[in-house]
Amino acid sequence: MTEFEEFAYALLDQLSVEINEEKEIVESQTKSSEAFGSQIKFEDIETITERIFLETSDKVTSFTGITVPKSNVEFPDLMEFKRLKGHKVYPTKESSSFVDELFTAVAHEDVEKITKLAQDETLKYLVYSTYAKAYISQISTTYGDFYESVIYLNKFILASYPKIILYKQGKPFDARFDMVNSGYIGALKMTLLEEQVHSLQTNLYDINKKAVTQVNAINEELAGVILDLDDSAIKNLYNYLQLPEVPDEYPTAKRANLFFTLNPDNFIVRVLGPDVMTFTKVSVDPKILEMIPQLLDIYQRWLGPIQQHHAAFTVMEGMAEFAVRNILKDDKDFQNYLVTFANSDISSYQVRKSIGMDFTEYVFNRLEKDTYKTLIQKPPTTGELKNPEKYLKA
Repeated sequence: MTEFEEFAYALLDQLSVEINEEKEIVESQTKSSEAFGSQIKFEDIETITERIFLETSDKVTSFTGITVPKSNVEFPDLMEFKRLKGHKVYPTKESSSFVDELFTAVAHEDVEKITKLAQDETLKYLVYSTYAKAYISQISTTYGDFYESVIYLNKFILASYPKIILYKQGKPFDARFDMVNSGYIGALKMTLLEEQVHSLQTNLYDINKKAVTQVNAINEELAGVILDLDDSAIKNLYNYLQLPEVPDEYPTAKRANLFFTLNPDNFIVRVLGPDVMTFTKVSVDPKILEMIPQLLDIYQRWLGPIQQHHAAFTVMEGMAEFAVRNILKDDKDFQNYLVTFANSDISSYQVRKSIGMDFTEYVFNRLEKDTYKTLIQKPPTTGELKNPEKYLKA
């Protein structure tokens, strides 16, 4: 087996839990349909979405003070939803077709194609294979997404879960149907609200996209530097960093391990801690710089866009969470969603914390209706996320 084949198998192995879960969902859905026969039937998500879209849109407009723009709603199947996640990687222009091919190959578990991509475009593979693992492994917990003026609903998950939940609750199915069905509608309400809030965030969306693309360009640059290192430099770095040895017959794997170790998302955050998101300068071990002199400049240039991404993404998610919490707090369907889908309840949901939601709530307590317009027009910095009073005084 070549080292590139090992790359492919290793990537799919990292996704094996998710892949097995998808197969279990299909099997459980089949069993539930057989058990229900013609007596139990849930409405399809297209019908419910058409019925509630304007209602959720009006509530978002009322709460945020911003008119929700018209958005198409699409219902991709599992494979298309995985490809969509590839678009959200925001690769450099030169790498966009590669990322699409990679996510498609991973979605289809195509070892031969993944191997060829890793061998032909090793630099890009090093940078973007980690995204494939991270993004696709979240599919079963992702109900929807927003991309380029379109709201996407994860049909595979949303159409499967209500059937599976009702089936697992056991007979009599008809006695439990109403609550599970209500929770199903609540899940759709929540998802539409979240994505409709995201549809308002054009400025934040553009800032985030640009920042992530810049981070990817810097990571491509780092991958190129490491792939070009000679064998003696690689050996010295392995010894100094105390990395597990890789056989000499796998030279690309050696460099891949080193790239994953020195990738700033891993190395800088691990060495300096999460507070690096508020730093203006980074430092690098002089011994490492002797072997890779470019590293300090690469890390320093990475700091700005990664902080812009962190701040924009955090507040985008926080704004959506805060809107859902306030708009749906008294909604019976949402409360039933929490019980049937999330094994939670409204009290537990109300005390959930996140940096973005806490920040949004703090600003909302001061600015009320102007909160969403202000956050979209004037995004916070990473420092202001930790100190919202500083943001309000700026």
